[in-house]
Amino acid sequence: MAGVPSPCALGLDLGSSGLRLAACNASGDLLAEQAAAYPVAFSDPTSWREGLVDLCARLSPELRASVGAIAIDGTSGTLLLCHRDGSLLEGALGQALSYATACPEQVRRARQLSEGDDRADASSDGAAASPAASASGSLARALRLLEAAPAPGAELLLRHQADWLMGWLLADWRWGEATNNLRLGWDPLHWRWQGTIAFQPWSPALPRICASGSVLGRLAAATAHSLGLPASCQVVAGSTDANAAVLAAAPGPGDGVAVLGTTLVLKQFCSQPLQGPGLSCHRVAGRWLVGGASNSGAGVLGQFFSPAQLAELSRQIDPSRPTGLELRPLPGRGERFPVDDPDLEPILGPRPVSDVHFLQALLEGLAAIEQAGWQRLSSLGAPPLQRVISLGGGARNPQWRRLRQQRLGVPVLNRPGLSAALGMARLAASTLKPTPELR
Repeated sequence: MAGVPSPCALGLDLGSSGLRLAACNASGDLLAEQAAAYPVAFSDPTSWREGLVDLCARLSPELRASVGAIAIDGTSGTLLLCHRDGSLLEGALGQALSYATACPEQVRRARQLSEGDDRADASSDGAAASPAASASGSLARALRLLEAAPAPGAELLLRHQADWLMGWLLADWRWGEATNNLRLGWDPLHWRWQGTIAFQPWSPALPRICASGSVLGRLAAATAHSLGLPASCQVVAGSTDANAAVLAAAPGPGDGVAVLGTTLVLKQFCSQPLQGPGLSCHRVAGRWLVGGASNSGAGVLGQFFSPAQLAELSRQIDPSRPTGLELRPLPGRGERFPVDDPDLEPILGPRPVSDVHFLQALLEGLAAIEQAGWQRLSSLGAPPLQRVISLGGGARNPQWRRLRQQRLGVPVLNRPGLSAALGMARLAASTLKPTPELR
């Protein structure tokens, strides 16, 4: 195994557009990285499992033999029902509900449960008090899934994307990582389920919550064989994809992290927890990490332009000459952050004759959404923004960076090489050293 440090760690990112696997040594230095599209579809859980098997097979045998820990992140809010042995349900219920799926018909009940008010006449007026009380929260998706379930909820499991695959690693599906379950109603401040969520007939379907960075056990024998990894490899509770990206960026005081992927995610470390509609507040690496995820992002650009067109048209943009258009580049109706409104409509016109101007107007609209997001965090008590570190595929676009910097009025740094998978690998690697457990 010459040249391969032992032990090393793996991190898997289950992103909205594909999978990425990173390997690092015990010090967090990147050793290898692989990416792939989902073999079947993003919503198909078998794609998550088969994708991981494929990515592991691409690593050298020497590297695989030295792996001592693995952690997984997933898209926050992507949820599915499964049997207690992790097997999938039949038909449409064998698919996951995406993080972007809003369930407005469930928002009243989700608010009642998360706020501890089971009265049938409880008001649905006013802003949601927590992410679980939102139409775009996991709790609303869970209620939709449970209504369609062929068996009582107590006989099934509700699991988020990363938690279901973590269950496969262990051959034990009882666990759910804390940050992935925030939108299902987990309260990280008091370490319990909000309101009356834990007292419902279907509450046995909820996961047993563990902290990000917890060592949950070793790989199941069959899983270790499928992945070609040592049976001694530890399974470490991961986090959400956005949190994983923040761990890779290692932001300093006053830094904000923007993940410019299919969606736009903004994150900041704070000295105290913050709450508000559409807001996430996680305990990561011993600090409070607050932020939000817009449905808008680079995925909207792909509705109009190919990657080659985006690259060529971007080069022709002059950021010093604004278009004057005020577009709202959402992929469809509904938004999560900086406003939580399932009925918010996109504004994608009037479309200029010039494709260059149209792309610039879309990028300006994305920059406006980002500005509103940072302002929202600031209004709720986040520290003043001094610099933005940009990650994800959109961080490769220098014209977008200039448009954002002009709009935000602070330095914007592009760091596209820092992946969420690397953040997870570093989290897993932290368990290989004598460091305190993260919580």
